[in-house]
Amino acid sequence: MRHEMINPIKQVSVVSTGTVSIHPEHVAATRKPMYWWLFTSRRWTPPLPINVYVIEHERGLVLFDAGQDRASVTNVGYFPGGITGVMYDRLARFDIGPGDTLTAQLAAAGYDIAEVHTVVISHLHQDHIGGLRELTGAEIVVSGTEWRTLDGALPELRGLLRSHIDIPGLRWRHIEFGDIQDPGLAPFATGHDLFGDGSLVLLPTPGHTPGSLSLLVRGSGHPPLLMVGDLTYDAHLLHEGHVPGVGDRRQLDDTTKAINTLREKNPGLVILPAHDPGAAARLASVMAALAKRRQAYSHATR
Repeated sequence: MRHEMINPIKQVSVVSTGTVSIHPEHVAATRKPMYWWLFTSRRWTPPLPINVYVIEHERGLVLFDAGQDRASVTNVGYFPGGITGVMYDRLARFDIGPGDTLTAQLAAAGYDIAEVHTVVISHLHQDHIGGLRELTGAEIVVSGTEWRTLDGALPELRGLLRSHIDIPGLRWRHIEFGDIQDPGLAPFATGHDLFGDGSLVLLPTPGHTPGSLSLLVRGSGHPPLLMVGDLTYDAHLLHEGHVPGVGDRRQLDDTTKAINTLREKNPGLVILPAHDPGAAARLASVMAALAKRRQAYSHATR
């Protein structure tokens, strides 16, 4: 007797809460100090997506990151004033239309934001926490290390806008990484199994921020997917060992090497950054192949 394919993950897709342009030195590190290129560079990248990954899990709808808030382009008081405000103005240029809110983007993809069960935040920078005010019914997961950075000195100068993060009424869950006994995750020795079924595993990937994390999505019928936040802005750059220009260079180098080792041990691993223009097409290709496989399996079991 044939058995149905067992997979707690039904579908993985992506929505984008607008676009962002950044400096090329932000995308790939150079020898220039960050504050030098931040205030002197006149070059900007083409518009990059602000991706939010959507996972249909049997436990409920899961998001990886929450995008950028439209209020950041409509509310003059959204960002700090003074020299800190100038820094934010120089860091990124956003284009976020009325239909680019997280609620609207999910609805366009056929989802009700009220049905979101869990939101995993890669890190607490503005373009990853923008939809938090729309997610009052979900559990918000962040690494404990990342959350504790809010209490450090000058959080706004480190890209942390606490008034848009520590919002009353949200249900936060701060996770700490523990030992994992899974050869398939080497060289990672610590992680966190989100639902205890091995399908969604959080991995510590510090560098861009001290508590940055990535989400490994595993299911039958498709290669593993690794959502890496801002560890890289282009999967090809990560593959070549290049790191972004924002963050701790040594940590970025170490984490990039670890991810590339993981990729070598897991042929076909699909890297999905938050702002990679090619990520949506790569994910769509994987999901299309999975749909064909399921269709073939369905025909075979009739």
